[in-house]
Amino acid sequence: MHGAKRLDDQNYFVSMIWRLGNCGRLCSFKGTIGLIVLLYLLFSNVYSQVPFKKGVNLTQWFQSPSIRQVQFSKFSHRDFEQIQSLGCDVIRLPINLHAMTTGGPDYTIDPLFFQFMDEVVSWSEELKMHLILDNHTFDPNDATDPAVGTILTKVWRQMAEHYVNSSELIYYEILNEPHDISASTWGQIQQEAIDAIREVDSKHYIIVGGVNYSSYNDLATLPVYTDKKLIYTFHFYDPFLFTHQGATWTSPPLGQLVGVPFPFGASAMPALPTSLKGTWIESAFNNYANDGTPAKVKQLIDIAAAFSASRKVPVFCGEFGVFMPNSNDTQRVAWYKLVSDYLKEKNIPWIMWDYRGSFGLFEKNTSEIFDSDFNVPLLNALGLTVPPQSNPAHRLQTEPFDIYDDYIGEGIVDVSGITDGTLDYYNTDSHDGTFAINLADVDQYFSVGMDFRPDIDMSLLPENGYALEFWVKGNAPGSSFDVRFVDSNTGTADHPWRKGITIDQSMAAWDNSWHRIVLPLSTLQEKGSYDDGWYPPENKFSWKEVDRFEIVAEMQALKGISFHFDQIRVTGDPVMVTSAEPAVQESPDVYPNPATGSMNINYLVKEEGQIQATIVGSTGGIFRVRDYGTLTPGIHELSFDVRELPSGLYFLRITSPANTDTRKIVIK
Repeated sequence: MHGAKRLDDQNYFVSMIWRLGNCGRLCSFKGTIGLIVLLYLLFSNVYSQVPFKKGVNLTQWFQSPSIRQVQFSKFSHRDFEQIQSLGCDVIRLPINLHAMTTGGPDYTIDPLFFQFMDEVVSWSEELKMHLILDNHTFDPNDATDPAVGTILTKVWRQMAEHYVNSSELIYYEILNEPHDISASTWGQIQQEAIDAIREVDSKHYIIVGGVNYSSYNDLATLPVYTDKKLIYTFHFYDPFLFTHQGATWTSPPLGQLVGVPFPFGASAMPALPTSLKGTWIESAFNNYANDGTPAKVKQLIDIAAAFSASRKVPVFCGEFGVFMPNSNDTQRVAWYKLVSDYLKEKNIPWIMWDYRGSFGLFEKNTSEIFDSDFNVPLLNALGLTVPPQSNPAHRLQTEPFDIYDDYIGEGIVDVSGITDGTLDYYNTDSHDGTFAINLADVDQYFSVGMDFRPDIDMSLLPENGYALEFWVKGNAPGSSFDVRFVDSNTGTADHPWRKGITIDQSMAAWDNSWHRIVLPLSTLQEKGSYDDGWYPPENKFSWKEVDRFEIVAEMQALKGISFHFDQIRVTGDPVMVTSAEPAVQESPDVYPNPATGSMNINYLVKEEGQIQATIVGSTGGIFRVRDYGTLTPGIHELSFDVRELPSGLYFLRITSPANTDTRKIVIK
């Protein structure tokens, strides 16, 4: 089975027997029977194939409480290209699908959702990557409602109607991890959802799973569905005490249980926290000597493999992973290698949870940047391709940049996490363009947070007259909000310091009309820090390491109060800042220039020491860094890989103990 093409099993098998039966003198009777058996086994294996091999879950994107809070610009076509370059051929996209609708009773999907999702689908189709649209309307602490079938049939009929003409690279996953619902009830609900899809779409494959959080143990409890275009999924997080140690969302919470080793080692085991005694965790803890072994892991995966063989249906692992913050990284990497290798041995495709995030592919406590932050041993363990990694660096800002203009700006991630009130990034009442931000009815201290990843160096901007500029309109005289930049918390002796200002009616009339606000960065005020307690201003804010921009209901709750924001940007004259760029010299000698794949550098080292080369954009921003180690005095021929850099004009800056040299370069 591959794509839309499936073998007609009866006709295919009969034709193969006929061919073998006519082998005459070339085959003995015993050999023919053996070949028939072998053919049957091979055929059974082909029958159970899944069209993809390995990939990632792209989490925390479409899992928002509404489509209006989805940061669509968080991922792009470029991210899909990069994921594919790792060796992945599938992306599973978790979607809080029921929240993308108008709600009951009709559950009409918001057209804005289809607008965004259509673009995502087009990226996958263009790159020929498989894309699973995963209905991730899911709360681990809430039982799956037996009435969910009504919602599923409505949303999936709409999804099928909309995507019926899309390529077969697109898959429908009915519901992620149904739990605390009987297997028979769920089996029937899933059948009804299948039927709703098939009323309008017989083309696309449907992903189905069992109860108890898509457990491998519960695949066998599913009814024998007759639909011929189903793929079965299971999730794998065993042993749970290792993969979820320190997790707070489990029941009971495992926040106090950390340091669990894998494989089991008696001397390495932590004590069981008192809060977990008398729970199912205590039983799992006492049995960890048996469960925390590679042999047990393989035994459990064998359950899914046996189901696939017995039903002759395709099966894949849709999630597996280890919670990063509290696990030993070496043991975590070893677990991923064990699981992914054994899944491959059993011919079971896998999709890890997740790409970025606390189960992801990047080193913890980093900005999760493709060019610098991967957990290289983890990629190697999974058999993925490791892209060139450079030293992470703050982006040097030397030109104006957008924070929000219809969409949140490039390299910025929404970290707002609203739970009450309205935060709508796509309000159509805009000043200029398509969308504006609407913030209304939120509690005091709620902040719209936009996190720069990586942190940016804005140190050249205040002294060169740059300003924060935005358009705003409000509906409540006497109300106010704060805007501020927050720097990085660089250690135990430091705090995330704030620099900003309160915007009230002294700056704009709240008359439901748009007003332009321009705030020179040099005029923003120190605002202290809240870091597990309040710290008054100490004049320690650093423009060199700006972590995020915030709009905050600092002085009051915004109950009954609405603000709109548009075209939020840092503005100024880039000529004033780029003039700070070191004078361009004719050395080092760089060739070829223009360059494509790589360039050679003849560089005169005047004094022994560490040599580093940096490629900087023509208007600022560090694109790539390479360290050459300690070099002795004399002429050295160096190389620099410039593949995957966009075409354009750059500066090559080489730093040595004696001096810094800069040369203009062009990349084709």
